[in-house]
Amino acid sequence: MKIFLHILVFGMIVFSHEKYLQAGLLEDVMDGKALVIDLTYPLNEKNPHWPIGNYTPFKYEIIATIKKDRVFSGKYSTPEHLGTHIDAPNHFEQNQPSVDQIPFEQLIGSAVVINITEKTERDADYTLSLSDISLWEKEHGIIPKGSIVLVNTGWSKRWNNFNDYKNIDKNSCMHFPGYSKEAASFLVEKRHIKGIGIDTLSGDCGNCSDFQVHHIINGAGKFILENIANLDKLPPKGATLIVAPIKIEGGSGGQCRIWAILAK
Repeated sequence: MKIFLHILVFGMIVFSHEKYLQAGLLEDVMDGKALVIDLTYPLNEKNPHWPIGNYTPFKYEIIATIKKDRVFSGKYSTPEHLGTHIDAPNHFEQNQPSVDQIPFEQLIGSAVVINITEKTERDADYTLSLSDISLWEKEHGIIPKGSIVLVNTGWSKRWNNFNDYKNIDKNSCMHFPGYSKEAASFLVEKRHIKGIGIDTLSGDCGNCSDFQVHHIINGAGKFILENIANLDKLPPKGATLIVAPIKIEGGSGGQCRIWAILAK
């Protein structure tokens, strides 16, 4: 069994071509020598969803029970962009990969976590700026190539209250934090990241109208992770992120399980 595990881990290293996936990482997880943090919200009918257009809440229905049918089973329906999910590159741009076409090596990377909670407490429309990135790099070093950059806005504390989470004013405009277009362009062009993520409904702030961040990230063939849980449990650097999205053929995204692995 040990030989098989070593072969499996070595194969993943060769396949991913990344230095951060060290031999023994998965063994450490299985042996309880690494800390695994689940960054995924459970799906249920109370989940916040995009409140505009044809988006609908998650729905789950039991279609068989052990008592009646000798088996428990259910069916569900959901928009692709609900709950903890991924926006594939084709979400906002034509001729870009769909969610089933994102290769494994793009879905695993070093997690960079930038905390802007103090600023979002004062301004719900705050967006990650170039100065925020600069301050992070002064303290922690240059963002490594191939990283997945996550922004902790503190918005997750609103997750269980849909009204607070979408934060719509009397003019039907939402107010929640996001990335600035300058920050998105910098991360793509200068830091060559694999993707970005955030603990809100969207990579763009709530009061945007043109979704410039989505166009920048998706236009570069990158993905966006939205409605991420437990970002407050991650350090600024040092975690390895594994993203496992549902494989919808031709899909523009979908629910995903996201794990962060940290050495104990």
